[in-house]
Amino acid sequence: MHDWNAAAEQWNEQFLEALEQNMEAQAQFVESWSETVGEATEENDISEGVEGYARAYETWMDASQQMVERMNDQFEGEDVDIEEFRDIWLNTANDAFKDVMSTTAFAKMTGETVGDVLEAQQQADEAAETTLRTLGFATESDVVEVGDRLVELERRQHAVERKLDRVLEHLEDESGD
Repeated sequence: MHDWNAAAEQWNEQFLEALEQNMEAQAQFVESWSETVGEATEENDISEGVEGYARAYETWMDASQQMVERMNDQFEGEDVDIEEFRDIWLNTANDAFKDVMSTTAFAKMTGETVGDVLEAQQQADEAAETTLRTLGFATESDVVEVGDRLVELERRQHAVERKLDRVLEHLEDESGD
């Protein structure tokens, strides 16, 4: 009986820990989603975003129900592997993420964020290049320009060598006649 109480206590602790992690994940999800919905400007995007959130929330609630059912199965004596609980949460997280990611609002927010990051990166690159030029160092564009010039010189050299080979062949043909 002591083993049963210890096992039940361990399962209770694990269940409460998993439930707490689920609640934290949901809170982060809701916060993130609220920011996304707040940034969406078109009414269509907002309603689609809310529907995506609702689907994701329903997915989390289904997972909670599955957890309760599997805990009851465990208490009734069924051998339930602890990894099954982990799998429920991992699969739920994936499904909920898909529910949100498939919305226009999420795509719009992601696109705007990527655009902002790329713009900031371009500004940082320009500032770095200006600083390097001011300090007398070669910049990436300087190195690319030198490389382009070398490739062009190599192309011209090969063209001259081909012409020279034709001239030499012609001279050899004339002297050989």
